[in-house]
Amino acid sequence: MRINRIIQYPFIFGIFFLSFINCFQYGVSQDFTISGSVEDISSGERLIGANVYVKANGRGSVSNAYGYYSHSVSAGAIVIKCSYIGYKSIEVKLLLENDTIINFNLRPTIDLEEVTIAASQSRSSVLSTQLSMNELSAKTIQKLPVFMGEKDVLKTLQLLPGVQSGNEGTSGFYVRGGGPDQNLILLDGVPVYNVNHLFGFFSVFNPDAIQNVKLVKGGFPARYGGRLSSVLDIRLKEGNNKKFAARGSIGLISSKLTIEGPISKGKTSFIVSGRRTYIDVLAQPLIKILAADEDVRGSTGGYYFYDLSAKINHRFSDRSRLYLSTYLGKDKANIHIREHDGDATFREDFGLVWGNATTALRWNYILSPKLFCNSTLTYSDYNFLTEMGLTETVCDTTVEGTSFSYNSGIRDLTSRIDFDLNPHQNHAMKFGLNYIFHTFSPGVTVYQMVESPALPTIETSFGGENIFAGESALYIEDECKIGSRVKLNLGLHGSAFSVDESVYFSLQPRVSGMFLINENWSVKGAYSQMAQHIHLLTNSTIG
Repeated sequence: MRINRIIQYPFIFGIFFLSFINCFQYGVSQDFTISGSVEDISSGERLIGANVYVKANGRGSVSNAYGYYSHSVSAGAIVIKCSYIGYKSIEVKLLLENDTIINFNLRPTIDLEEVTIAASQSRSSVLSTQLSMNELSAKTIQKLPVFMGEKDVLKTLQLLPGVQSGNEGTSGFYVRGGGPDQNLILLDGVPVYNVNHLFGFFSVFNPDAIQNVKLVKGGFPARYGGRLSSVLDIRLKEGNNKKFAARGSIGLISSKLTIEGPISKGKTSFIVSGRRTYIDVLAQPLIKILAADEDVRGSTGGYYFYDLSAKINHRFSDRSRLYLSTYLGKDKANIHIREHDGDATFREDFGLVWGNATTALRWNYILSPKLFCNSTLTYSDYNFLTEMGLTETVCDTTVEGTSFSYNSGIRDLTSRIDFDLNPHQNHAMKFGLNYIFHTFSPGVTVYQMVESPALPTIETSFGGENIFAGESALYIEDECKIGSRVKLNLGLHGSAFSVDESVYFSLQPRVSGMFLINENWSVKGAYSQMAQHIHLLTNSTIG
């Protein structure tokens, strides 16, 4: 292992050195920068992953998670083309003599004529160095197949190669042999630790609030870290800044409502999307029938879940924008069984509650046409509670009883800053750092016992001490072009995890490359080393 690392790291640093030599070699030519944003003309939503390139040579860039792009181009007469799936492409002709800002407003395509379906391949996938990545846009998400009347992103992802579902009907997923806890799931950049509703039949992600979904199954870029198997990056919609809109639906087990619109037209917009099940309401007639027997009168039960996503963003100027997004979700199930035997009543109670709460505050700022900066503060809270009890009462007096509760959770506070730098038309760099303060509640167990009214209640609790840990990381990656056929993505991710006065360091090189054989064929390869500091421990006896 040590010999491998002795060879491995100098090799990676050597490739980095050669790429920078390549940068300076080409840097003597006169280059200017074309930058700007890509938006939906009807709603003002920023479009993620739009292609902006010079039509003559196909060189360009892709809009980032905030719809911003930047690309260095040699001076002269050029034609810039912007394209995005489901939208009409735009071409702009110009004589490039200085740095230029071009904001693209794309119009959705509406085809009412006869449609011919033919196999096709995106040229961007041929030219990209990224392997094993699948991306779903907002339009694609709306066409997802439904399960019990509910669209679910994770159900669709389970149909992809290399992705497998867990138990029958569950929304958890396994990627190429990894466990569910080895998937990094990000909602607007905030980790979500439990993505299950309805005991795993649905995920916590409301499709009406989602703008873009990206699943990376291998060849991980250096900007991602902390998990071994995959990265699922989900971005919420920003809200229509042109006009107010509302949509909703009534399904078999839940209803949804989404409202969006401008607060200050063209500057500030919002979106609020909520969903709630009514299984608890629909089950009441059945529960009453089952509890009609005199021996079990008073028995009740129910289950419901809800989730709420909200986002607001404000544009200070073309260079500065602020975002605030939040997610709240909870599942609650309970069963209360009453059995009567003369004056005695035996009561069995069971309750299960879990939920997530996340908040993210972001500030985008364009420092220069070549340099984009994103600063983020996030908060994440996951909690899980199990309660069980057995009580015997006689004439409304408790004569014997036991109860058990188990409460666990994790809270994160995160700060991070990320940069996108485009120093030259042959280079696109990303670098940044982040710090996460973890608070683990590994499990508070409370046990109570009442033996008789004359004796005091026995109560025992243990496992109540929180554990604090810090996780920091920094990264740098460079996507460079060498000639007309070779493209490399070189990256290095470093992390440190500190807990109980111990620090664990990890240096993780990432390399991926593409060789273009012809217009429709390319060969790709990748190497990535990942480290995971947090793992999930499960106990099957309490779910």
